[in-house]
Amino acid sequence: MLARWICAVLTATLLAGLLMAGSGGTRAAESKTAIFAGGCFWCVEAAFDEVNGVTETVSGYAGGTTPNPTYGAHEGYKEAVKVTYDPAKVSYATLLDHYWHNIDPFDLDGQFCDKGSAYQSVIFVGDDEEKKLAEETKQEIADKFKQKVATEIRPTTTFTPAEAYHQDYHNQNPIAYKYYKWGCGRAQRLEQIWGKPS
Repeated sequence: MLARWICAVLTATLLAGLLMAGSGGTRAAESKTAIFAGGCFWCVEAAFDEVNGVTETVSGYAGGTTPNPTYGAHEGYKEAVKVTYDPAKVSYATLLDHYWHNIDPFDLDGQFCDKGSAYQSVIFVGDDEEKKLAEETKQEIADKFKQKVATEIRPTTTFTPAEAYHQDYHNQNPIAYKYYKWGCGRAQRLEQIWGKPS
C-alpha cells in the first residue's frame, strides 16, 4: 500500500514538472516587453543586447498604421526595437536609463547622421506606470541639461519585425556595423552628451 502511494506521488510530481517545462514555463509568463525608437535600429538593438536581464531584441517598425511595413516603405513608422526582458533581473526604469544614454534626446530631426521622421526618438509606453517613469526621466534630463527634450512619449500601438537581414546586424556584420556607427557620429555625439562610457 505504501509503495503504491509513493509511486502515485512520484508520478504526480513528475507530470507536474513535465507540464511546467512543456508550457514554456512560468518564465515566458514573467517576461515583459518594451519598445524604444532611437534612430537606426541596428544601434538600438546592439545597445540593449548589452543589458543583463534582456532576453531578446527585435528590430522593427513601430507606431504606424499602414499594413505590412518594409524597409523600403515604412512611412509613418519609426525604426524601433522591441526589448523582451526579465523584470526579476532588470527594471523598466533601468531600461529607460540605458535608452537615454544611447540616444541624443535633443535632436528633433532624427538621430545622428540619420534624419527624417523614421529616425526620431520615441518611447512607446504600454501602461500608465511606464508613461509616468518615461515622463519623469524626460523631465530630469531637461532639467539637468536645461534644454528641451525632443524625444516623444507615445502609447504602444503597432510593432512589425523588420526583415531578417536587419536582425542582430551588429553581430552578423560586425565590420560594416562598426564602420556605420563611427561614420554616423553616434559614438562621438553620445560621449559629448553623456561622457565616456564607464
